[in-house]
Amino acid sequence: MAPLFKIPPGESNARVRIIDSTARIGGIPTTFFFTPDSAVEGFTHMPTIPCWVFLIEHSSGKKVLFDLGVRKDWRNLSVGLRIGGYGWDIQVDRDVLEILADEGIAAKDINSIIWSHMHWDHVGDPSLFPSSTELVVGPGFKKAFVPGAPANPASPILETDYKDRELREIDFDQDIGLKAGQLKAFDFFGDGSFYLLDTPGHTIGHLAGLLRTTTNPDTFIMMGGDLCHHGGELRPSPHRPLPAEINPHPWANMRPRLCPGGVLEDLQEKRGRNKDQAFFDVAMGMDIPEAQRTIHKTQEADASDDIFFIFAHEDNVMGVIDIFPKEANDWKEKGWGDQTRWGFLKDFDPAVGNDSRLK
Repeated sequence: MAPLFKIPPGESNARVRIIDSTARIGGIPTTFFFTPDSAVEGFTHMPTIPCWVFLIEHSSGKKVLFDLGVRKDWRNLSVGLRIGGYGWDIQVDRDVLEILADEGIAAKDINSIIWSHMHWDHVGDPSLFPSSTELVVGPGFKKAFVPGAPANPASPILETDYKDRELREIDFDQDIGLKAGQLKAFDFFGDGSFYLLDTPGHTIGHLAGLLRTTTNPDTFIMMGGDLCHHGGELRPSPHRPLPAEINPHPWANMRPRLCPGGVLEDLQEKRGRNKDQAFFDVAMGMDIPEAQRTIHKTQEADASDDIFFIFAHEDNVMGVIDIFPKEANDWKEKGWGDQTRWGFLKDFDPAVGNDSRLK
């Protein structure tokens, strides 16, 4: 069967390492992200979520960071005062540069910083990098957010984020017709090893990344940014329906080892949803219908066993994936996709945990 999510052929891959930025955000109500009519009973707050950062290393020697996570001094910013008022629990132990320094990687070694989008938990502090490090953003970014604060107090970014450095806005019309699945693509290194994807809706200029982790056979990691915030916004789908049995069991202490998919099918039916319909609908974003369309397009990628999809705040991959300084190129060999795909179902314990079929 031909793949749903067709990716341009390429003979080059790049190295990728997933950095635990040390940021943890807890106490976020699920209604912040999902519509009330798609809520799951008892699932009232998100689990404590991380902020993943990706270090991409090209064969040319160029090094790229996809997102920067939360800056350690976030409380000193105006956004810190606003976010602090939400009552969330936010912890950040280290800046990304401190983590890189442990392995001898300095700020001057980073050629590009790519922001998936401009929210405070992704932009970090680019001012810590020299002017030789470019800042890469999505389409429409400059018109919407530049100048930054304090020149424009309404902007979510700072002037110091881009001062004295190249602020490069990706033009997806430059490579006319280049696509990955239904998503417009931009060949970042020009050799098919790493694509930026146009994934609008959550914000203006939202970007995802698609990195070729191996060739012959081709495997990929897709860095989703904030195109979703929970696996239940993406799965199940018409292309990845609920399986008859879920393994590993989402509730590790449950027996038997295999979780019967019928438990979740019944949950969907009670909620007026189909077994091949995602558990949640999007409630957060600049353009909700567009954000939902982006998710539907991404579901085609998620259906491929050769693509490991990881969004910026995915908690259920913790303890499974290898983190920096280890690399992530061998994700398929290690079975990360199968081990984590349905892990988000653990959050539904209040709704289905007492079902006799799980005992």
